[in-house]
Amino acid sequence: MRTSTESALRLTVYVGESDVWRHRPLYSEVVHRAREAGLAGASAFRGVEGFGASALVHTTRLLSLSEDLPVAVVIVDRPERVRRFLPELAELVAEGAVTLDEVEIVRWSREGEQEGEG
Repeated sequence: MRTSTESALRLTVYVGESDVWRHRPLYSEVVHRAREAGLAGASAFRGVEGFGASALVHTTRLLSLSEDLPVAVVIVDRPERVRRFLPELAELVAEGAVTLDEVEIVRWSREGEQEGEG
């Protein structure tokens, strides 16, 4: 098995579950725009508890059910492609935080292996 690595940029957008863009959940709009922009992939993750600029804690605990849980949309791709997407993202996210992190992508390949090996 061969392994290769490459440098990439991880973009994380933190929004609230109830944030919308033209009657569509904001996290969904970000994922679909990332797809339309040809980025390698995007995933939205719903948080079970968190707080943001308002300092109000949102949680899934039964006694204090919240309808505005935190959502993180994570996109990983080549740095230049992620940076090209930032202006489009700025149009969508009026409130929320965006982070950029340098990451390393590890890819495994079974190329050249005989069937039944590994």
